[in-house]
Amino acid sequence: MVDSPTLNATVTGTSLDALQPYLDDPEVEELWINAPGRVFVLRRGRSELTTTVITDADIRDAVERMLEPSGRRVDLSTPFVDAMLPSGARLHVVIPDIVRAHWAINIRKFVAPASQLQDLVNLGTMPQQAADFLEAAVIAGLNIIVSGATGAGKTTLLQCLLHAVPARERIVTVEEVFELSLDAPDWVAMQTRPASLEGTGEVRLRALVKEALRMRPDRLVVGEVRQEEALDLLLALNSGHPGMCSIHASSAREAIQKLTTLPLLAGPNVSSAFVIPTVATSVDLVIHVGTDVDGKRRVREIVSLSGRVEGDVIEASDVFVTGTHGLIRGTGIPLRVDRFERSGIDIQRILRAA
Repeated sequence: MVDSPTLNATVTGTSLDALQPYLDDPEVEELWINAPGRVFVLRRGRSELTTTVITDADIRDAVERMLEPSGRRVDLSTPFVDAMLPSGARLHVVIPDIVRAHWAINIRKFVAPASQLQDLVNLGTMPQQAADFLEAAVIAGLNIIVSGATGAGKTTLLQCLLHAVPARERIVTVEEVFELSLDAPDWVAMQTRPASLEGTGEVRLRALVKEALRMRPDRLVVGEVRQEEALDLLLALNSGHPGMCSIHASSAREAIQKLTTLPLLAGPNVSSAFVIPTVATSVDLVIHVGTDVDGKRRVREIVSLSGRVEGDVIEASDVFVTGTHGLIRGTGIPLRVDRFERSGIDIQRILRAA
């Protein structure tokens, strides 16, 4: 939940006071501004055009003050920026001439009322059997990818999965901007840093993945893979570091395909002949989340990778699929049964449960 007093201290004092009711509203997940008369909110998974009108000058003034605590900036040389507000909300800004005429502002509040897998069951995001299976997979140390579209609930699901990690384990998370929030006893969080005015000091996500491996993580977590850092994550997973990440994709199998192409961005010496079998043997599960027409977020499928490749296609099976009445047990089984057994988990019993 967003800390409203912090947001009050951040944006009041201008006509942006008119936005405060939306920022205080626990049902509003995100707020964005396209133009002075185009202020939208996302409420219960649906976007709404508000009646609020603010000026360009007030928008610029508020953005400058919101960015001040983060040390980040937006100007002609850096026309877009991501930053975390003191409240934990995420601010994204794009200015002209990247956008046409007016500053484009997004404030994502992260108001999801879920911190554990059981919370997602209570919300109807997934059935109990799927939650029990995912909790067992996390405890057993399986490598898990969460896929979905923007706003589908990937970060929330990733955070719920991380709460199932045994307390004795050390978690290291790396993100573009801090979004994950854990209460784990041994947790280190790192975020990227943009270049300074002189063009120096930039810290990219790929560098953070490499640094994280020097911090003896029991779990390595990348908030979202978008570029060449996918190669470093795969190498870490392949070397025995249990991990998780999220990725934009329209299905679990598309997420697998995307994981075979993103590492190629790391350089011409990286080939599909290396990446495809590495993905097949490094990734254990892909969980795909989506949003219904009514705005409700649901787990759509849970896919297990077999470790085998036919041609250039990685073999995968459906552990859970979407049926007529929601997520149901599929015909697939997870490959790493031995890991469940070493953790004292009877995975066959969980998968047979009604």
